[in-house]
Amino acid sequence: MFKRTLLALSLAGLSSYSFAQTIVLNADAALDVKTGKLIQPATLVIEDNKIVSLAKSNKKALPADATVVDLSGHTLLPGLFDMHVHLTGDAHVHGYKRLQRTTQRQAITGVRNAKRTLEAGFTSVRNLGAAGYSDIALRDAIYDGDVPGPRIFASGPALGITGGHCDNNLLTHEHQVVAEGVADGPWAVRAKVRENIKYGVDVIKYCATGGVLSKGTKVGAQQYSLEEMEALVSEAHLRGLTVAAHAHGTEGIKSAIKAGVDSVEHVSFLDDDAILMAKKKGTYFSMDIYNTEYILGEGEKAGILAESLDKERVVGTKQRDSFRKAVKAGVNMVFGSDAGVYPHGDNGKQFSRMVKFGMTELQAIQAATINSATLLKQQSNLGSLETGKLADIIAVKGNPLKHIDTLENVTFVMKDGKIEINKL
Repeated sequence: MFKRTLLALSLAGLSSYSFAQTIVLNADAALDVKTGKLIQPATLVIEDNKIVSLAKSNKKALPADATVVDLSGHTLLPGLFDMHVHLTGDAHVHGYKRLQRTTQRQAITGVRNAKRTLEAGFTSVRNLGAAGYSDIALRDAIYDGDVPGPRIFASGPALGITGGHCDNNLLTHEHQVVAEGVADGPWAVRAKVRENIKYGVDVIKYCATGGVLSKGTKVGAQQYSLEEMEALVSEAHLRGLTVAAHAHGTEGIKSAIKAGVDSVEHVSFLDDDAILMAKKKGTYFSMDIYNTEYILGEGEKAGILAESLDKERVVGTKQRDSFRKAVKAGVNMVFGSDAGVYPHGDNGKQFSRMVKFGMTELQAIQAATINSATLLKQQSNLGSLETGKLADIIAVKGNPLKHIDTLENVTFVMKDGKIEINKL
């Protein structure tokens, strides 16, 4: 069980200050992400790190020393979630270039990327895969106030089969390099889940199929067997953790859903049967439909292998078609960008693509707020602007229900009751 993130949430009622602090945000509007209704105008009152009221006007007597922030022309929203990031990854370092990066260097890169992510309005992220538990170190440094960044739900090393997408396949057999998350067989994957939990992860991530950016894997081919997936998911759920499965191929997607995963990542080759299974099970899909543009536009320069570029040319189109089908069918969806493949801080660019390929503006916002909070079982603390919830709040100019691309330029960011960014 993760120690830092849950501790922060379980102690949410305690102030991070030695005295009560009141902050009042006055804006043109605030969005109720559950109903899609706008509160106009909006006055939101925060005490310490919690929302205490949201209304058209404030009737409560406020302390004389309350901090009042004028956000005229802006709409307030809950802090955004990105449910698939790689904070310790560098978008300009792919393929063989990655062999030059130590775990320590990756952790330092994560500090830079965490700040950029927070500045983009993403106050919570799920980090799915990091060497050496570097995302755990980053999560704890942010919690302790050493560096700025979002609230991190960290997976540590992703689990995978020998030679699979989550292994290191860039070197020859003479080097005998094996990624630290590799485990083969039901009992071995249980042991690896236990090891990750021992070192403080919040979630479990594993690779159910091949991938685009791995050398020598077929992107649609299933890797872990159903028996291995069931053992992995069972062990994680036994310990109270959610599970995310990287899965591009149809059979891998179905096996992951059968095994009981909480979310499937990428979901490129989707069929009607898989959609029905996901709806029946309540499985969430996290589909990174923006980053294909970066991979095909900038990937070669960043070191992405030729075989990976060839795979992406096929996968990108299929994935967007699958996204349309999943949205139309009403599958549970969360916002997952795969930032790290492309530059951190550009996460918000995916919103417009989600709308272009089938979502309403409200659905796209819900994917990045209340849906994500619910998947992480944090809906009582995060994901909407409601009394008693943690004060994770952003503001954008104008109305994002009319112009979704306003979410690419977040003006104001508050996390846990602390103003992190104010560009006014």
